[in-house]
Amino acid sequence: MTDHAGITIRPVETRRLLKAFIRLPHRLYANDPAWVPPLDLERKAHLSPRQNPFFEHGEAALFLAFRGEVPVGRISAQIDRLHLDRHQDGTGFFGFLEAEDDGTVFAALFEAAAEWLRTRGMRRMRGPFGFSINQESGLLVEGFAHPPVVMMGHARPYYDERVKACGLRKVMDLIAYDYPGLQPVPAAMARMLERLKAKGVLSVRPMNKRRLREELSLIMDIFNDAWAENWGFVPFTEREIRKLGDELKLIVDERDVWIAEYKGEPAAMVVTLPDINGYIRDFGGRLLPFNWLKLIWRLKFGGPPETVRMPLMGVRRRYHNTAVGSALALAVIDAVRFHHADRGVQRGELSWILETNTRMRHMIEALGGVPYKTYRIYEKAIA
Repeated sequence: MTDHAGITIRPVETRRLLKAFIRLPHRLYANDPAWVPPLDLERKAHLSPRQNPFFEHGEAALFLAFRGEVPVGRISAQIDRLHLDRHQDGTGFFGFLEAEDDGTVFAALFEAAAEWLRTRGMRRMRGPFGFSINQESGLLVEGFAHPPVVMMGHARPYYDERVKACGLRKVMDLIAYDYPGLQPVPAAMARMLERLKAKGVLSVRPMNKRRLREELSLIMDIFNDAWAENWGFVPFTEREIRKLGDELKLIVDERDVWIAEYKGEPAAMVVTLPDINGYIRDFGGRLLPFNWLKLIWRLKFGGPPETVRMPLMGVRRRYHNTAVGSALALAVIDAVRFHHADRGVQRGELSWILETNTRMRHMIEALGGVPYKTYRIYEKAIA
């Protein structure tokens, strides 16, 4: 326990403090109509070393800031050994940042996270991530009027200035695109796809859920290859893939996931998710005692979701920066777009896209995607 000008920092080491850590955002966002409370049970599982596969290759600490006995802020500090093995850069991470509009609170939280990382040999602090770049990433800095979609965060407008005042600087922005109306691909692009399909060199197919384990392994093999040279990349582990499969089979239809083959070889994939936030926003974070029944009914009988999110899309590296690569990306995006438009989905979110990924950004914008949210990654030297 440490004290900073009336703000006390406590490590989260009891069930009571963990509950306070999970529930703090409910007070901070009480008057924000765009915020969607995440499910407490899901957050508890995500933070659990027994249930989250991140902890097989990482470690973390959670901290709460108190003014007297009232929690006023929270943060995590974490180390990902997969990142360190791959990048050799002495970088640790922070995440789950939430706080009142008080510079003292932000400063105390960042000091606690930095000290925890420093004592473990880290030279730089980067974030927010919860817990890794393959999970919820970035701090919302543009687009506050729009509710967050599944596995994307929300924030108060003052967070950015408070974070920068603590000495952190922007290192990367992540862009979320709105895809209103799931518009058809431009005619010239459609003709190109048809020519390649007619030649028999390009084909697309939906995922086969009866072979879910093998299909997921294939999808992640493409993803890990496609993203290997991206900024901050860390591969999915086998257990993370299995856990993803357990989650997807409950909410995803076969045609929510598509695979493209080029000359008979699987070469591109796309995964879309129904925006669960649209189903749970009135739950207040509670699944029990009866909200789980509402959720099942809404998923099974409530019609298509208003919004879907595309969190994963990739083309094998050998096709990057080629006409074939562009065709493969377009093929999977158009296949999943047609599926969702045909069943009545109103819009999509394509997120997130690195601000430096200009080739993909140009393609999305050519398809009618509009950048409408920005999530920021910050870092600071702590050695």
